[in-house]
Parts: sequence; structure tokens; C-alpha cells
Amino acid sequence: MNPHDRYPDALIRRILRETKTIAMVGASANDSRPSYFALKYLIARGYRMFPINPGLAGQELLGVRVYANLREIGEPIDMVDIFRNAEAAGPIVDEALALEPKPKIIWMQLGVRNEAAAARAEAEGLTVIMNRCPKIEYGRMSGEIGWAGVNSRMVSSRKPAMMAGFQKFTVDGKD
Repeated sequence: MNPHDRYPDALIRRILRETKTIAMVGASANDSRPSYFALKYLIARGYRMFPINPGLAGQELLGVRVYANLREIGEPIDMVDIFRNAEAAGPIVDEALALEPKPKIIWMQLGVRNEAAAARAEAEGLTVIMNRCPKIEYGRMSGEIGWAGVNSRMVSSRKPAMMAGFQKFTVDGKD
């Protein structure tokens, strides 16, 4: 079995807990695109996001400056979230590996698997997650996804505390 076929929940939880900055390559200004609502969700969960889209570079998306490429960011990034196809993932991983310091995590979105790029990143000591979405994993780990009737594969007797405004949990299990 390929180690990228299934990831332990503890690994996903640790990544989501320890990550503070995320560069989202392939961020879109189209509010019907998955990258748009993933960006919006992750910003709302407190992550510092760096959208990457050469066509939108220099503009703002959801109140955050958009960059043309990873090098333009100019500060350390914990995770590179790849919202591009598998073929494009290779050059993006290579660009991430050229950064100093290197990111800790390469995360390829749902449907994106590039074994060769993953092997290059892992050889440099990075953790690689493929064919997963951090927004979905955050919702699953925090229990939020269950509010929509989705089976999160997480068993908990914790009852959500109803408060005024938008409801959310954290991946730490702390409200």
C-alpha cells in the first residue's frame, strides 16, 4: 500500500494545529470555485493566507494581497497548498523546494497526486499530503463537518455550544 493512500488522523491534526501560514497556489477570485471558499474558510479559522495567482497578482482577494508566485511572498511559509492539476504540481513543488527556508508541508488538493514531486519533497524532509483538502480535513477534525450531516469518521459526545453569530470549532477540540 502506498503511504499516500491513507494518512493517520494524528498527522492531519498535527499539521492543521502547527501550521500558521499557507500559500495557496491556484487561488481564484471566482466565488463558485473550490479554491475561493477554501481560502475564505481557512482565513476565518485564523490561518495567514498567501493566495498565488499570476493573473491576479498585486490585487486583493478576500482582503489579502495576491502574489504571482511563491518567491514573491518573501517570508517563511509553513504549507504550500496546491490547487492546480497533477502535472502543474511538479514545478510548484520545485519552486517551493527552492525557497529559503523551505515550507514544512506540501499539500495537494483533492484529485491531485504527483508521486515524483512528492518523492522530491520528502527527500528534502518535507511532509507531503496528496488528494486531500485542508478545509475538509479541518471541518472533519473539528467536528464542524458533522453539522452538515457528513460522516466525519470521528466519534464524540461533545455537544456544540450554541453562541451568537457564526459557530466554529478548532482542531484542538477547544471551542
